[in-house]
Amino acid sequence: MAGLPGWLERLGAELTSLGERLEERRAEDEVTTGHEEETQPAPEHVPPPPAYAPAVAPRPDPVAAVPWGMRVAAEAGWRFLVLAGTLWILMKVISAVQLVVFAFVAALLVTALLQPTVARLKRMGLPRGVATAVTAIGGFVIMGLVGWFVVWQVMENLDTLSTKVQDGIQELKNWLLNSPFHVTEDQINQIAKNLSDTIGANTNEITSTGLQGITVLVEVLTGILLAMFSTLFLLYDGPRIWQWCLKLAPAAARPGLAGAGPRAWRTLTAYVRGTVIVAMIDAIFIGLGIFFLKVPMAVPLAVFIFLFAFIPLVGAVISGALAVVVALVTEGPFTALMVLAVVLAVQQIEGHILQPFILGRAVRVHPLAVVLSVAAGGLIAGIGGAVVAVPLVAVTNTMVGYLRAYSRENALKTAPQPHGATAVEVAPVLPHTGEAEESQ
Repeated sequence: MAGLPGWLERLGAELTSLGERLEERRAEDEVTTGHEEETQPAPEHVPPPPAYAPAVAPRPDPVAAVPWGMRVAAEAGWRFLVLAGTLWILMKVISAVQLVVFAFVAALLVTALLQPTVARLKRMGLPRGVATAVTAIGGFVIMGLVGWFVVWQVMENLDTLSTKVQDGIQELKNWLLNSPFHVTEDQINQIAKNLSDTIGANTNEITSTGLQGITVLVEVLTGILLAMFSTLFLLYDGPRIWQWCLKLAPAAARPGLAGAGPRAWRTLTAYVRGTVIVAMIDAIFIGLGIFFLKVPMAVPLAVFIFLFAFIPLVGAVISGALAVVVALVTEGPFTALMVLAVVLAVQQIEGHILQPFILGRAVRVHPLAVVLSVAAGGLIAGIGGAVVAVPLVAVTNTMVGYLRAYSRENALKTAPQPHGATAVEVAPVLPHTGEAEESQ
């Protein structure tokens, strides 16, 4: 080894050290592999699968298992229940403040009648406050004079009517005695005695009814005052009140409501104005017929016909029947038949000529809707509900129709345009020519 060159000895030493390092690395790898095999758990015994296994179908999704029609009915059902509950709560709230609601509705109807006069006076140059004051005071004075005139006429003719009623009862008694029904005077007297005993036995109830009548009178006076103040402010500040009401609606719904509100107000104005004109014509002609037939209280009956004309269909029947009964009791069957003929003739002319001509298509409501709405309003809120029912239906019909058209127009505006279409291709085509319509 001593005779080897120096560089060869160095190469042998390096190879020897490299082999030792490789042996050490191999020994370390064997130790690490042994530890890993010791730490791994022993595999569990897995039983072999059975020779055959029953096929179990997976359970379907419960939503998919319900039929489509039943899902639609359920979705509509719970929404209907929510709407019905909301309506029920609303009706309870309205019944709790019924006096205020009726006063405000009456103010709306009176405002719809008087507002065109305010607008006309403003166009003539009067300030808004002066025009409102003149119109409101004039309207309230006229209504008060009409009410005073009715009461005065009733009080003036009350004695005459009482005498006529007594004579009519005596004539009815004589007719029953001579009729083929073989009614005796003792039976008639017994019926009168039973009526007297019934009235005497129910004195407490009659007294309580009288006290309730006083309460009702106080409520009516309160409602009249509320209606007067509401009418005054609606005439003076109606547009600003409407703008404030619009702010209560969601922002997305305001444009549609802003367009539907004025149209609904025009419908209500047309309805009230047309109903007043038709009621005046009915009252004048039926009142003249009753007057020429010499029926007592012709003027009060005419005023009652005018007031009951605000209840569509039902009011005409009630007022006409009242006039016929008064004529029957006071003047006899022939005069009653003549009054009935006058009432039917005037009402037929009103229903088939005057109402379509005066009211027009703006407030046209189907007769079935009129009957059902009047019946529902009467059941819910009595006479006031029957009066309000038809204008409410007419206004709702106008608003719903406008909102439907407004939503359809918005849908057309937001719909994507036809891809690649030119202005000529999408322009409307003139009939019989086939040419595109030119924009003016």
